[in-house]
Amino acid sequence: MAEETRDNKYLVDIEHERLSFFTPAGEVKALNDVSFKMKEGEVLGIVGESGSGKSVTAYSLMGLTAYPGRLIGGTIEFNGHHINDMTEAEFRQIRGNEVSIIFQDPMTSLNPVYTVGNQIEEVIRLHTNKNKAEARERAKELLTLVGINEPEKRLKQYPHELSGGMRQRVMIAIALACEPKLLIADEPTTALDVTIQAQILELMMELRDKLGMAIIMITHDLGIVASMCEKIAVMYAGRIVEYGTTDDIFYNPRHEYTKGLIKSIPRLDAKDHERLVPIEGTPVDMLNPPAGCPFAPRCDSCMKICLREMPPVTYFSDVHYTQCWLNQKAEFEAGSMTGKEAADE
Repeated sequence: MAEETRDNKYLVDIEHERLSFFTPAGEVKALNDVSFKMKEGEVLGIVGESGSGKSVTAYSLMGLTAYPGRLIGGTIEFNGHHINDMTEAEFRQIRGNEVSIIFQDPMTSLNPVYTVGNQIEEVIRLHTNKNKAEARERAKELLTLVGINEPEKRLKQYPHELSGGMRQRVMIAIALACEPKLLIADEPTTALDVTIQAQILELMMELRDKLGMAIIMITHDLGIVASMCEKIAVMYAGRIVEYGTTDDIFYNPRHEYTKGLIKSIPRLDAKDHERLVPIEGTPVDMLNPPAGCPFAPRCDSCMKICLREMPPVTYFSDVHYTQCWLNQKAEFEAGSMTGKEAADE
């Protein structure tokens, strides 16, 4: 296995990741210079529209980039492993053991012809030295841990015999079978009703506190990240356009796309019949991304330079930064060079 090469205080350390899908129509630049870090036990929310690169970023940590996708630049470190150099055999050693994933739709993730018990036990026996009886007992413990009643009975049932909420709990049980360091949740509550959604999210946070694992929450729902996450990465067109703490993003958003996302959320204190404010336009074509800021064509505050050049990173604190020419302009007009100085450090 690859040896640890960076500061081990970070569980995840992604630097300048670039990933493309090479299709017959051309190169789809799915990720363009993505960087972020996570410590053990942290909860990071990744938000953005469909196609912004949220899932591709998380899947690359597990070596699950689908063909014809390929990492073409940057470095990815996870728990001491240099992901760029790992073979498929090495990935199989860390999947489940050190990093696990909960997919969006449990019905398509679970095998319909095997019982729930068979599927949980397979993971346990694959990654541990437990025999069949011990794996069965561990599977019962996991179902109890995720709040499923009558675990002995459920182990003998097939996925179609369970409700959507129970199937999602089974997926969580499989993901937690080996107590991973990192849990990736790819929109785990999209197919669930609001009541079950709240239960699943509460369960994930309880398990995080109990097991000390880090969580990457991929979602469209800003309400979920507001209640669960400590830090948020806002993605657009394969870039992290704004990154910061939850308070930074919700109370002091600095990128026009982030502001647009927040304005599009229904408000409880809104006046009667107040219309939502949509983000006009459509996402950019990733086969032919623009030379400048990818959000410029949809931005009400777009300037000429926004169309020509990609803005540099502007730092507002150690953890809050964005890529937007408006912030560079405001900094220049204020006569402050704090953003540049922070970047130079």
